[in-house]
Amino acid sequence: MADTDANTYTTLSEPPEKPSIRVTATDTITGSTTTEENDSSGAVAGPEPGRLPTTTGKRTRQPARFWMIIVALSLLAFISSLDAMIMGTALPTITAQLGGSSVYVWIGNSFVLAASAIQPMVGQLSDILGRKTPTVASVVLFTLGSGLAGGAVNPVMFIAGRAIQGLGAGGIYVLIDIIACDLVPLRDRGKWLGIINAWAGVAAALGPVLGGVLGQDNWRWIFYLNLPICGVALVTIMLFMHVNTGAPTSSIKSLDVVGNLIFVPSIISVLIGLVTGGVVYPWSSFRVIVPIVLGLAGWVCFHLHQHFIASNPLVPSRLFSNRTSAGGYLLTFLSSVLIQAAGYFLPVYFQAVVGTTVMDSGVYFLPFAMGTLFAAAMGGLAMSHFGVYRTIHVASFALSAIGFGLFTLLRPDTPKVAWAWYELILVFGLGPSISTILPAILAGLSQSDVASASAVFSFIKTFGFVWGVSIPSIIFNGVVDNNLHVVSDENLRGQMANGGAYAFASRVHGLVQTVDPVVWSEVVEVYIVSLKAVWWFGLALSLVGLFCVAIEDHLDLSTELETEYGVQEKKKKPTGGEET
Repeated sequence: MADTDANTYTTLSEPPEKPSIRVTATDTITGSTTTEENDSSGAVAGPEPGRLPTTTGKRTRQPARFWMIIVALSLLAFISSLDAMIMGTALPTITAQLGGSSVYVWIGNSFVLAASAIQPMVGQLSDILGRKTPTVASVVLFTLGSGLAGGAVNPVMFIAGRAIQGLGAGGIYVLIDIIACDLVPLRDRGKWLGIINAWAGVAAALGPVLGGVLGQDNWRWIFYLNLPICGVALVTIMLFMHVNTGAPTSSIKSLDVVGNLIFVPSIISVLIGLVTGGVVYPWSSFRVIVPIVLGLAGWVCFHLHQHFIASNPLVPSRLFSNRTSAGGYLLTFLSSVLIQAAGYFLPVYFQAVVGTTVMDSGVYFLPFAMGTLFAAAMGGLAMSHFGVYRTIHVASFALSAIGFGLFTLLRPDTPKVAWAWYELILVFGLGPSISTILPAILAGLSQSDVASASAVFSFIKTFGFVWGVSIPSIIFNGVVDNNLHVVSDENLRGQMANGGAYAFASRVHGLVQTVDPVVWSEVVEVYIVSLKAVWWFGLALSLVGLFCVAIEDHLDLSTELETEYGVQEKKKKPTGGEET
């Protein structure tokens, strides 16, 4: 086995008559000082059986290769998040031009279905094939899907392009976390995940505004913009991401095929029910209930298969076998629901209550989007510096509760400085969860579980985003329907009823001048009451999250990096030089 200067190995005991030579080297990726012990023949002692190589010692400046990998991961985080956020404001224009009103729900959600279903399998593939091959494949799929969607001439071609994009994005979501965990020790992961995901926050801020601009001009550039950015990320990955492929016994035959055949249709079935409920069909419709029930039944069968039958399970039961990891996954779901609920309904407040345009609502949303970026980075830095995560999680959900509580005070005349501060308070609660929950989950697991644990984390986060739209939408639409009797204009009541209030909000700015002010004040009051119900839901869920932090144990965050998927290093010549 080739000797690498990236790792420090436990020295095998030598007979006393054989002197040893101690060799000190500097890790070219993490900047660590490492020590290897040779016997008199010059052979390097290997690792103890069953022990992964570890990086220890005093950390110095990070080398160029490390930063180039971080740049590539940041680009991928940016472009995948931008693509998800940019569609909201441009979707009506795209649907109108392609003539896809009858399949509107699939135009909007084919991306989410594909991205969610693929994530656990990507985690397992990254263990089998190594990190580089799945990453390249994911970027290629995302790029191909962008080209197809941008050049679409009909709804079917567009949906196919979005689905292929979703497959690539699902892989990107998972692999960003996995690769970041391969680069740095557990205690530092929050810091680097915060920095990488900060670029996703930038994309979230730019997305609605850029989507509105390009939607009015030429929506195809929403997708064509992905091509050069993906090209830069792909070239960077090919040139600098030279990583180990893991255990030599790994084989594609070890992929949990049966588990995937159960999981993928089950989760798609659940998501079909969630995305069509209240939009295409009423929630009481059998077309909504049946897919959800069948999907949940399949999900139960999947976990039974994973626990009792699968030899190499896609989602090992041990990921949920300790309090900290189980609690971390629960907090992941709750924080994702809260982030999505706020991000989905804040623009409704700006458009329907304040009366702004769609583009202006994107600008008013900037404190939330940019604040999330900053808060995620600060949360990661705090965890790295103090070595704790429970305190950060307590503060996060407490501030989230305060933020949603302040949202219940929002009115048409609320000063800008007030709602901007409300947004910042909320994101300083929700932001740190982006960067600090995954390291907490990994603290209770073996290093060999990094890929599967990160894949489950990414899936639960994406799944939470879906629920973050579905549950608040049910609440919002229900309250709207119950209060429409206060609107005296029958035409306006018809446009807002049965789930139409959300889309109607985007047309408010153009209608407000044509409606009697008294009638319009009635409409605004319905929106205030309905949004307040969503904010109370966010407050309640934040308090649930606050109490759920108690599930986590305090575990030490390791400062040593143990991985068999680390970056490949240059080999040393016997004379002490290096060869490529």
